[in-house]
This record gives sequence, structure tokens and C-alpha cells, in this order.
Amino acid sequence: MTTLYYAVGACSLAPHIVLEWIGAPYTAVRVQYGSDELLAVNPAGAVPTLREDDGWILTQAGAILDYLASKHPEARLGGGDGLRDRAEAHRWSSFLTSDVHSAFWPVFMPYRYTTDSGEAAKKAVVAAGHKLVEKQFDVLNGHLEGRDYILGRERSVIDAYAFPMIRWAAKLLPDGVTNYPHLQALHDRLAADPAVQRVLAREAAKRSTAAAPA
Repeated sequence: MTTLYYAVGACSLAPHIVLEWIGAPYTAVRVQYGSDELLAVNPAGAVPTLREDDGWILTQAGAILDYLASKHPEARLGGGDGLRDRAEAHRWSSFLTSDVHSAFWPVFMPYRYTTDSGEAAKKAVVAAGHKLVEKQFDVLNGHLEGRDYILGRERSVIDAYAFPMIRWAAKLLPDGVTNYPHLQALHDRLAADPAVQRVLAREAAKRSTAAAPA
């Protein structure tokens, strides 16, 4: 059985949702960053981490999502089978990893981006992070105009990847996502999905492990 190691509030929410969409049995294990349990399977101490029955380990959200989409083509979560379809999926996965996710780091950890320990300096770094996020969300919001999902009319692993980042923005940007109506619509569409609701409830619960029904 596939095992996903995740942390609450992290981008590991994305493969957690995808595993639920797929519907095959899996185990979800809640861990803490840098914990001995997580370090035993991922020396970087980061999530998401995926482990298969034979002990094979895969890390990095984008790689995990691509793997799951390819492993379970019957779930139709890859965005299409054509050369350009796959290129678009890789394009937006890279965009979310390199442009959107990284834009949040000054917001999450401002002390990494200044040698000034004063509160004013940290606030300036956070404000700069907000601007970075807003720039990338402008791009994604514009792309979503006229589309139900990032890759078209059907949901994909890319939508699951965007979902936790939209949630971060709703909480951390000064105006939330009110200036991004298409992103808000995507968020609401995904949040209404029963599988997504199950995952959110599971991650909010106190239990450390959970298995999907067969």
C-alpha cells in the first residue's frame, strides 16, 4: 500500500487530495518537519514524502503528483495524453513549484532574507513576499479566465497542487484572494469536492494515520 507522509498546512495536501481522488488504498501518516520518523524516510526532513510497498521513496510534490497521475491513468488526472498536454502539465507544475511556492518563503520565513533582526526589517521582507505572490497569482488568475480548471475542463493533479497555495494566500495576503476571482472560483470548486473535504477533515483531526477505503 502506498504511504504518504504529510504535515498539516503544507503542500503535501496536494498528493493527499490526489490519492483520495484516485480511490486506491493508501495510508496517510502525519509527521512533524525534521522528526525522526520523517528523517528515517527522507533525510531532508521535508514533506510530502511517498513510499511504496517495496521501500521505494519519492520526494518533491511535483514529482509525486506526476508519478501518481502516470501510475493511475484511469483516474484521468494528468491533463491529457498528448505531447503538448504533458508539456502543459509540466509547465504549470514547474510554475507552482518555482514561482508560486518560492514566493511564499519570504512570508513564511522572513528571517532567512535579512540580516537585520528588527521587526521593521522582517515586516519589509514579508511585504516584499506579498508582492511576489501577487505577481504570480496575477498570471494564474489570468490563465484561469474561461477555464474551470488549470489544464482545461477536467480537474488534474495541477489543481490539487494549486489548492494549498490558494489557501495560504487567502490567509496571508492583505486582501486574501478577493482580487483573483478565477482563483477564488477554483478554490471554491475544489473545496466543495467531497474527496477534498474528507482530506481536510482528516488533516484537521488528531489521528496521526488514516487509510483510504479499498
